[in-house]
Amino acid sequence: MDRTRTSPLRTGVGVVVVAVLLFPVYWMVNTSLQGSENLLTTAWFPVDLDLSGYREALGSQLGNLGTSLAVALGAVVVCLAVAAPAAYGLSRSSVRLPGGALVVIALVITQMIPGIVIANGLFSLYNGLGLVNSYLGLVLADASLGVPFCVLLMRSFMANIPTSLVEAAKIDGASEPRVFASIVLPLSRNALVTAGVFAFLFAWSDFLFALTLTTGSEVTPITLSMYQFIGAHTQSWSALMATATLASIPAAVLLVLAQKYIAAGVTGGAVK
Repeated sequence: MDRTRTSPLRTGVGVVVVAVLLFPVYWMVNTSLQGSENLLTTAWFPVDLDLSGYREALGSQLGNLGTSLAVALGAVVVCLAVAAPAAYGLSRSSVRLPGGALVVIALVITQMIPGIVIANGLFSLYNGLGLVNSYLGLVLADASLGVPFCVLLMRSFMANIPTSLVEAAKIDGASEPRVFASIVLPLSRNALVTAGVFAFLFAWSDFLFALTLTTGSEVTPITLSMYQFIGAHTQSWSALMATATLASIPAAVLLVLAQKYIAAGVTGGAVK
């Protein structure tokens, strides 16, 4: 009975919290649709639509969106290619690496290192290797953010795969790589999708590596381009908000499409 009585109150509180959290997103979209040059004169609702901001944003930012998409997808491929075998090796007793516990601790510690420290170190290394101002350089740098997290996430999930399935495959003559490719990876689909989504978001929202490892205009992700766009168009708020809206669409669409896999992947490693 108490639960029934408090349900409307909880629902109301939840609606208020969600409305507060989503208000900046609404105001961003609202401003982008009004063609306003002054935020103080922006109406609460876009009654008179003006898409000039989107035309300006698409004309100058479409190529940078493509750059960010290419870098983010490349980072996802690198993260999954490195993290999946590493997670399997750390999760199964039959192939467990010597000092595996220390490896896991090291992965956790890497999540605590400030990004600026990594960026400064990478610049010297990349400059010597000729990877500054290159797609490959940004892909590898952004993947370095996602690999530790992806390994920890998939390790927890793979550790809960029944050992009887692995042992049965080995009895039938399957090698370790065949077990990994034919048994472990299909069963870890939710974890793979979840890790891929987070790796994409890490790379898509990266600004620090984009600022540090690019010194020209050859490779310009959308985050760095927006920063430069703000400096050049401080009075064109509709174009700025349109650019921010366009930059938010890929991540939002990806999260909506993969939400059921994310929920299963995040909780799967916590259930024995």
